[in-house]
Amino acid sequence: MKPVYCLRAAHALATLLAFAGAAATAGPLAYVPNEKSGSISVVDTATDTVLRSLEAGKRPRGIAAAPGGGRLFVTDAGSNTLLMLDSAGGAGLVPLALGKSPEGVSVSPDGRYAAVAVEEGNSVTLVDAHTGKRVADIPVLGKNPEHAVFSPDSRWLYVSAEEAEQVDVIDVAQRRQTGAVAVGLRPRGIGFSPDGARAYIACELVNTVYVIDTASGATLAKIPAGRNANGIAVHPGGKQVYVSNGADGSVMLIDTATNTVSATIAVGKRPWNMALTPDGAKLYVANGRSNSVSVIDTAAARKTGDIAVGELPWGVAIR
Repeated sequence: MKPVYCLRAAHALATLLAFAGAAATAGPLAYVPNEKSGSISVVDTATDTVLRSLEAGKRPRGIAAAPGGGRLFVTDAGSNTLLMLDSAGGAGLVPLALGKSPEGVSVSPDGRYAAVAVEEGNSVTLVDAHTGKRVADIPVLGKNPEHAVFSPDSRWLYVSAEEAEQVDVIDVAQRRQTGAVAVGLRPRGIGFSPDGARAYIACELVNTVYVIDTASGATLAKIPAGRNANGIAVHPGGKQVYVSNGADGSVMLIDTATNTVSATIAVGKRPWNMALTPDGAKLYVANGRSNSVSVIDTAAARKTGDIAVGELPWGVAIR
């Protein structure tokens, strides 16, 4: 008879090798907050399958992953808090109390800060991404801010609001709003070109994507989109921008060289926020009313499948 400790050691080794084999074949992970389910679906982008589900408060909405992985930042509208979770198991730092109805969250490219748009506070909360401590609550002019997005150099925050015709600009170092950029009614999704020279802003009630020169604040182009233009994702190569159209159930591909739509791709019902894999090969689109995530092959500009997730998926973060 083999000693018990040998059997246990063999089992532990087999488990470790199985895990290592799975890790070796896994692609980047996509995290999908399901607002009605109170969970986060974890998707392997190599196989487009759900690996597991993490508990995430009462009404998880916005989600962002820290550069280099390890930590997720999730806004919980049910408890008005920012959850800071370990991306592997879900446990993390003590939740940070926020104002009412927190929505979008982003992490600065340099990894120093997280920023949360707080709707009913008409403000952005700046958080130390390492300690989870509040750095500042910064008022903005736009009412009901939804997204606060860092520029590629981490110097600026662009903030969109549901009741506005402008995007507010926050100087991160000064911890205050220093400007605003005029756009169409109800700006939503925001994305930057890789060099930070341009910002792309989806304006929902005018079905238009505004292209902004970030140095001057001037509008370079107004690109007609679908009904209820909402989410924005910028390809890492900078040559394509994607906009989701909530009422049309579609995603449009914008050619940044010509500022024209080059393809329209049908997805699920009420597509909302989106994310690209680091290599730009796949786009993942959260479909709020289909309880699914659509996967788009960016090279072919076509949908390759739908992944069932929890109820009312709000967005996607990939690390």
